[in-house]
Amino acid sequence: MRNSEPIEKLIASFRNLPGVGYKTAERYAYYCVGADIKEIEELTKNIMSAKTEVKFCKECGGYTNKEVCSICQSRNKEVICVVAEPKDISVMEKVKNYNGVYHVLGGTISPLENKGPDDLRIKELLSRINENKTKEVIMATNPDVEGDATAMYIARLLTPLGVKVTRIAQGISMGTDLEYADEITLSKALEARRVIK
Repeated sequence: MRNSEPIEKLIASFRNLPGVGYKTAERYAYYCVGADIKEIEELTKNIMSAKTEVKFCKECGGYTNKEVCSICQSRNKEVICVVAEPKDISVMEKVKNYNGVYHVLGGTISPLENKGPDDLRIKELLSRINENKTKEVIMATNPDVEGDATAMYIARLLTPLGVKVTRIAQGISMGTDLEYADEITLSKALEARRVIK
C-alpha cells in the first residue's frame, strides 16, 4: 500500500538529511504523524530557532548564538586546535582535558572540489596566531588525503614563524571522519599528537 501524499512529502524531506535512507525517513514520518501536536510544534520551533539564531563565532568560526562563543571567551588562546568544519568542535569537545581554543577552516584543500588554500580561513588563523602569541597549533583535520594535505600546507606556513605545529595521532584510522571517532580514541589521539615537519 502506498503512503498518502503528505506522508510521502514528509519522507522525501527526511531523506534529504545526511545518512537517512527511505526506511528511516518513513519511520520519522510515521512518528511525526502519530505524535502529539505540541511535540511537533516544539520540534519545528527548535529547528527554526537553530536556523535563525545560530551564526559563526567571529573569532573561531564555530557555531554560536553570540558574537564570540563561550570557548573563545574563556579558554587558553596559546593553543589553537584547527578543524575543518564547525561540527568538528563538538566532536573534539568530547576530549575533556583540552583547554585551548579552536579555529574552523571551512573545509580542506581539495583540488577535485576546486578548493584551494585561498578558499579556507587560513589568513584568519595567521591573524589569531599573531594577536594571541599562540605557541602551538594542533591540526585536527580528518585523517584522509585532503586533511593531511591541509595539515602539511598549514605546517609549512607556521613552522618558520616559530609556532609548534602538531597533528593528532593516528588511532583515528585513515579515511575516517572525525565525527565518528569515540571519546577515548580522540583523547588518546590528542595526547599522542606529533610535530608536523
